[in-house]
Amino acid sequence: MTACKDNLLQSQIISSYQTPSGQRVEILKQSFPSSRKRPVKRVAFIAGLHGNELEGVYICHLLTKHLKELQRTQPKAFLGEIHIYPAVNPQATASGTRLWPFLSIDFNRQFGGSEGNSPAIKCAEELINDLKSSADIVIDFHASNLHLKETPQIRITEGFHKKLIPLGVHCNVDLIWVHPPSPMFKSTLGYNMNQSKVPTLVIETGIALRINQNFSNRILLGMLNLLYYAGVLVTSHPPPPVDHPIITHPSQVIPIHSEHAGLFVGHTDIKKNITKGEIIGEVVNAKSGETLQEVTADESGFLFTVRKHPLVYPGALLGRIAKDIMP
Repeated sequence: MTACKDNLLQSQIISSYQTPSGQRVEILKQSFPSSRKRPVKRVAFIAGLHGNELEGVYICHLLTKHLKELQRTQPKAFLGEIHIYPAVNPQATASGTRLWPFLSIDFNRQFGGSEGNSPAIKCAEELINDLKSSADIVIDFHASNLHLKETPQIRITEGFHKKLIPLGVHCNVDLIWVHPPSPMFKSTLGYNMNQSKVPTLVIETGIALRINQNFSNRILLGMLNLLYYAGVLVTSHPPPPVDHPIITHPSQVIPIHSEHAGLFVGHTDIKKNITKGEIIGEVVNAKSGETLQEVTADESGFLFTVRKHPLVYPGALLGRIAKDIMP
């Protein structure tokens, strides 16, 4: 591992590997040190576990830009440490692919004692060890897949919610979704950091291979608000207050599925006050000109997931509603 200083911003290589073609790839951490000998708290932001999820990479850019300017003008504002891991799967990010290149490995399924000696497993071990030694709070940024658009939200596994919800309400998201535990989460970074008693919030927003500047700016404000709440940043001009998110539990989330194969044509976007029976879209047969399914809201509430990819098949997810949460 190597480190260098650019004024007070520190850049460190936390892991590296050689590709089959001989290229050396490095995973970087950028750090803003505390102005105090003993930092109040240490907060880490991580993005790019999946290379096609660019929203978090852009949020890390916005955060770094803001913090560099704050460091220049108010260096004493940093009472804690801030660490930013802007693209931890750099080759996948460069190519816009979800999986680790060459090996087609899901990097966010290599934590928690995965067996083998692949570069992905080695980097996962070095990354999680660095996070455990560097952070008291971790924010793990994600976007949706190519099919679905998600409102800014935090997803929390039941069992961790009592510790995480008090942090999540400061993040300027629309929704905190507490969902039941599942074996598929046990090899993820977020699950294993929480298991290690390091509170880790998984933020999901937007859609793969896209950047929604409105969502990104909202999350930036939320991250600054969280840093102020944690006492890591203190300035004469704190960020404006953020709205309290909706907190929803498994029984409140209603999925909407396609009943046919065809083209889904959406009639609405993410919507906080959708009413039962309201039209969300339709599934059509392009050959016959028929409307196969009029897709309507099964419940009133918050339509927080909307399908954006038009090709569908029976059972394809078209949206999600968090019900019974309207004022």
